[in-house]
Amino acid sequence: MSTVASEVARKLLQVKAVKLQPNNPFTWASGLKSPIYCDNRILLSYPDIRTSIKVALKNKLLAFPDIDIVAGVATAGIPHGALLADAVEKPFIYIRSKSKSHGRKNLIEGELPEGARVLVIEDLISTGMSSMTACDAVTENGGHVIGVLAIFTYGFSSAKKVFTDKGIPMDTLSNYNVLLQEAYESNYITEEEKQILESWNEDPKLWDQKQQTI
Repeated sequence: MSTVASEVARKLLQVKAVKLQPNNPFTWASGLKSPIYCDNRILLSYPDIRTSIKVALKNKLLAFPDIDIVAGVATAGIPHGALLADAVEKPFIYIRSKSKSHGRKNLIEGELPEGARVLVIEDLISTGMSSMTACDAVTENGGHVIGVLAIFTYGFSSAKKVFTDKGIPMDTLSNYNVLLQEAYESNYITEEEKQILESWNEDPKLWDQKQQTI
């Protein structure tokens, strides 16, 4: 088990950036029931943890050489991307979820030179679709995406396929399996709850359907 991934998972649980409620699931914006909720914006309120995340992201850059620009995905990827760009002294841009309805109607804010090599920063990888939308925006505006780096991923096989099909490398500081193990070892969850959380990760839609019948 990766030491960095474990440390990041512990921090996410410590400040409740990730909450686990297998017996009282959350409802996502999509309407899907889920036993986990992740909000990495909370990390910004803790200077020591915020710094440790920035350092961990910086150390991951060895897998993404020759970066010209760091790009944050709106909204939660923006602050972490800006912190990383500052740490490595690189230009920063951010990518909106949709173009502004006024002014220049920008989708990308900041200067993106033609052919610039861009590392996209997300706070969370779930389905991977928001990442792909951001990557497409960079490509359509003349940039070259060299990869996506995020703090956490649910590890869905469908999301992995999205990145593989697009040929875009993706890496994260921590992941769902490591988080569950840390939560179990720290007595945050029981063995039974861990099994519930594992079954959700295997097929969230089927898990949701079962919840509707309970």
